[in-house]
Amino acid sequence: MIAEKSYRFAVRIVKLCQYLRDVKHEFILSQQVEKSGTSIRANVTEGQQGQSRADFIAKLSVALKETSETKYWLSLLHDTAYLTDREYRSIQSDCIEIEKLLTSILKTTKANSVSK
Repeated sequence: MIAEKSYRFAVRIVKLCQYLRDVKHEFILSQQVEKSGTSIRANVTEGQQGQSRADFIAKLSVALKETSETKYWLSLLHDTAYLTDREYRSIQSDCIEIEKLLTSILKTTKANSVSK
């Protein structure tokens, strides 16, 4: 579930950045949000291929940090009027959903690590 959602989110981020560059002529912030927004899925993938539970936790923790960073860039794009309220709410809600999923996965994994 997290793999699919984070991949779809990465695709949305890439399309958003294309829009920001082509239509809004914004290059700096779009580059930042593209790096963090696409890296979420990359870290999920690395975590799924982790060599240990600790490696899995580490990679998903990085994915969670990238999600927080992406939320920041999206807020900045909104507050500087590069994104409309509607555009912002739509993509930000996806980002928050991924954040909640990652948080839940990490809590469960850590709890299972302690009980074993």
